Amino acid sequence: MISVFDLFKIGIGPSSSHTVGPMVAANLFLTSLSKQFKLTDITKLEIELYGSLAATGKGHATDTAILLGLLGHTPSTIDTRLTSQYLTPIFSDKKMNVSGHHVIDFDTEHDIYWYDDTVLPYHPNALTIRALLADDTQYQQTYYSVGGGFVINDDDAHNPDEDHGTPTIDIVPYPFNTAAELLEQCRQHKLSVSELVLANECHYRDKEEIFAYLDSIWEVMQSCVEQGCQNSGILPGGLDVKRRAQALYLQLCAEKDKPIAKTDKLAAMDWVDLYALAVNEENANGGNVVTAPTNGAAGIIPAVMCYYRDFLSNYSQVGAHKFLLNATAIGSLIKQNASISGAEVGCQGEVGSACAMAASALAEIMGGDPAKCLNAAEIGIEHNLGLTCDPVGGLVQVPCIERNAMGAVKAINAARLACRGNGQHFVSLDKAIETMKQTGADMSDKYKETARGGLAVYADNRIPTATHGVSVNYSQC
Repeated sequence: MISVFDLFKIGIGPSSSHTVGPMVAANLFLTSLSKQFKLTDITKLEIELYGSLAATGKGHATDTAILLGLLGHTPSTIDTRLTSQYLTPIFSDKKMNVSGHHVIDFDTEHDIYWYDDTVLPYHPNALTIRALLADDTQYQQTYYSVGGGFVINDDDAHNPDEDHGTPTIDIVPYPFNTAAELLEQCRQHKLSVSELVLANECHYRDKEEIFAYLDSIWEVMQSCVEQGCQNSGILPGGLDVKRRAQALYLQLCAEKDKPIAKTDKLAAMDWVDLYALAVNEENANGGNVVTAPTNGAAGIIPAVMCYYRDFLSNYSQVGAHKFLLNATAIGSLIKQNASISGAEVGCQGEVGSACAMAASALAEIMGGDPAKCLNAAEIGIEHNLGLTCDPVGGLVQVPCIERNAMGAVKAINAARLACRGNGQHFVSLDKAIETMKQTGADMSDKYKETARGGLAVYADNRIPTATHGVSVNYSQC
């Protein structure tokens, strides 16, 4: 089981795989290097980006994320308002202060290499960081950003069965590798999905620590919605996409007391659309978001949780905890048995996963038993199968922002549909997850976060700099 501490992470936009992961990789590189050498021995640093990271990395600010990581910043603690200040010495003076302790020359035009036509064997999101040291020694590491901010190095990729310090699944009280095993554990021990996940989490941490973390995650999600409703303007990158959340928020607030708002049976869906748009506009602007399970799909779970908060009568902080714990179980199953990476399986792995997670969690909140929760998750995945990842210009804007609104509404419908049933469905959740994995394997690479197919080809006549020119500077927004 993947922990809630791993699946939900506070990071920065616009992408968990192309921004958060590369920054984490840079942090890991410095840690690894410092165990064998002194940082003051570094004379030169080189960065190589491969596959999807190179193809859409400039639109996702992959290069600047790595630079920020090499400066010593982390996704969860960086002040995104000061990003421009952090990067100015590199872009203006061609000087990098490695981890804040050692200044070297660094030229982004010559020390960063983009190999968009080269895909390394393990995963399409690959990068290599190389350090040249004072005694002419070279030290390098290759990392794979596998989605949701998760990063593994080359040794992990080629030796997956070795113990790298992660607790094995059979240590937890209620282990499960499949949805069928999860359902059987719940039935045998008379536990809800959230109760089972909490019991497993408690094997490693105190309840107080777990609940405090869940509170912080929910707080950042709500703050992201609020910020998105307050901010206006044009999103960075060259597409001239206008932010819509603020105008929609003002419109909905103005209609609250009007007769139409009181008689419109689907008015809640307008607010759900708003919540999702607000989060993903913040993400597209390079703000602080929660990977849920990825940045590209970061608006779905917050939107459904806000729907629970604002439109269901049983909302409570305890319920918010249950929501995130239940969603963790579904996200864990998908990540272990398929993928949450758009570069690996298309957007079905991002929006599809988030939709399934939110659907299952909401089903439990609405009184659904574990069977109905897994049924809701299956519906969420099944009706996102084949969804391509084709961001226009390599930017997480079109169709990504609007797609989150659609995914959130679909999750609510999936939960309601499942709760009206008996928990049984023709296609099991395990079969749906396996189908998503196979569909992703069959999908052409041009539909998997490379900006070379689908809607993304529209960018050819709109924004020549998004994937081929200078990196988008999110710090100016």
